[in-house]
Amino acid sequence: MAVKFLPFLLFLLVSSATACDRCVHQSKVAYFSSASALLSGACGYGDLAIGFNGGRLAAAIPSLYKEGAGCGACYQIRCKDSTLCSKEGTTVIVTDLNTNNQTDFVISSRAFMSMANKGKAKDVLKLGIADVEYKRVPCDYKSKNLAIRVEESSQKPNYLAISFLYQGGQTEIVAVDIAQVGSSTWNFLSRNHGAIWDTSRVPTGALQFRFVVTAGYDGKWNWAKSVLPADWKNGVIYDTGLQITDIAQEACSPCDDGNWKLH
Repeated sequence: MAVKFLPFLLFLLVSSATACDRCVHQSKVAYFSSASALLSGACGYGDLAIGFNGGRLAAAIPSLYKEGAGCGACYQIRCKDSTLCSKEGTTVIVTDLNTNNQTDFVISSRAFMSMANKGKAKDVLKLGIADVEYKRVPCDYKSKNLAIRVEESSQKPNYLAISFLYQGGQTEIVAVDIAQVGSSTWNFLSRNHGAIWDTSRVPTGALQFRFVVTAGYDGKWNWAKSVLPADWKNGVIYDTGLQITDIAQEACSPCDDGNWKLH
């Protein structure tokens, strides 16, 4: 059966994104002594995460994790101690859920040290917890297209689980459909957890995808017309041929950018 989104439903999906993400927020940030704690994170990226963003990874609080929709989002963080930390700070990518209500993020030690002024990395690390300000920034994967990884839990032909990789811009994927290439009969995927989407209604043959991408309050369909071959395999990453670069529009007031330079 073809899946059709009613305008009201699409409005609800789009409204789940926060247009004020680009505003500057005040909080505290701690760090994990080992990046392995973030590799097994709630987003489900696994060992792939260490290759994201130079290992500058983050676990984010529920309001930023957004039940998995916030997985893969990028944030610029800088600590307030100007004697130790640079004005540029560091950029992290969300790979996990932070359940500690004392800090908005727990980040990798590499990311924590990269907030430092030259020669001050060890001194910054000694802080343990730092007062920071942060805001969401676009993810930039340069020449990489959005990719789909077939998860190891998939069981052909009756069950397919996927995750999206290299999702650029300042975006969230909030709905996913699947169909056989050339067919107009679409089935929806459900968010299993984090960045993992799945379905037990797997079409036969080569597969195409369409998905709703939001940026602030703007949402639109993207169509990847031929992604998985008929002989798709677990653990393999497939190129969608699409680049996601949308930037969220501001819709909050006031929104003080603190004269930040985006990186």
